Amino acid sequence: MACDLLRRHFAGLKTILARLYDKAREAGRRVSLLVYETIPAVTSLAKDSPFLRACRREPVPYTPVWFMRQAGRSLPEYRQVRAGMPMLESCTKADLITEITLQPMRRYQVDAAILFSDIVVPLKAVGFGIDIKPGVGPVIEEPIRELRDLDRLRPLEPGDVPYITEAVVALVGELGARPLIGFAGAPFTLASYLIEGGPSRNHDRTRAVMYAEPALWHALMERLTTITSTFLEVQIAAGTSAVQLFDSWVGALSPADYRAFVLPHSAQIFAALESRDVPRIHFGVGTGELLGLMRHAGADVVGVDWRVPLDEAASRVEAETALQGNLDPAVLLAPWDVVAERARAVLAGGRIAESHIFNLGHGVLPETDPDMLARLTDFVHEESAR
Repeated sequence: MACDLLRRHFAGLKTILARLYDKAREAGRRVSLLVYETIPAVTSLAKDSPFLRACRREPVPYTPVWFMRQAGRSLPEYRQVRAGMPMLESCTKADLITEITLQPMRRYQVDAAILFSDIVVPLKAVGFGIDIKPGVGPVIEEPIRELRDLDRLRPLEPGDVPYITEAVVALVGELGARPLIGFAGAPFTLASYLIEGGPSRNHDRTRAVMYAEPALWHALMERLTTITSTFLEVQIAAGTSAVQLFDSWVGALSPADYRAFVLPHSAQIFAALESRDVPRIHFGVGTGELLGLMRHAGADVVGVDWRVPLDEAASRVEAETALQGNLDPAVLLAPWDVVAERARAVLAGGRIAESHIFNLGHGVLPETDPDMLARLTDFVHEESAR
């Protein structure tokens, strides 16, 4: 009965939001504030979930588990619902965002949902020329080359992404006691795409701008920091229970360069969210040498890729830090006995940390068998039961 009441509550709120967002951006700003005042009273159902308890380093009945990219390309129902539709278009339809986010929740007993979106969505929303090309990734129409190019990066407003608010509100109503994780791309990773013009193996041009044009670099990072902070604020205001900041490519930097060129900006994002009382997760690929600094930026939970064992990662972060990870996604392409053995090793390493959330060391690979993920989810719960 409680779930039915919640669904009716959110259905009504969804209708109100749709009408308000039709008016103007200023209406969008007012709706964001309205949702922030309304949602906390009804999202308390998720407060005591194993996932959020683990984020807060509280006792849990078992190690909670979710998977990066659990919603998406490995699921046949995802490929069916998105057939013929460009990626960024699918990220702007609230009903589709809701459906794709819920798809893995119907298959797996995971402890949290993660919002279906993409890290470049807020850039597209402010009118920046960007697209996602199949088999390539984000491609920029006119890469950033000089200070005046930053005029194309205006601040994000809540009214720019009404579909995010609408989808999150609907999802919180559907998920009930299961938390919803929001996310955004970190400034360094977004800056790399904007400077390189697309995906890059070594991020050479990005690092060259850092070294040779620090004024341009920091001005760009400041704009991206503002955009990212707003994007996360919108998701939290609508009801997400936690957020993850993806700095996918920051592992290309040395600790000294991270400290000088990235840390101040990432820290500003986490500081802006501190009063929101939601766990903040920070993840990057190839960041074994940066884990301590990523925690220092203000994260409550540090995501670890598959390259560093969790017991070693625990020694690289300061006290009062939860860890998330870190099974190699490629292991899921192996036979079950290999998957089980590697998952046991991850759980063993996670026991050294103050708290552990089981995940992969990066996103689910497209060729992963969904049945393997379902089996792994159950295995983690059973193997780690207290």
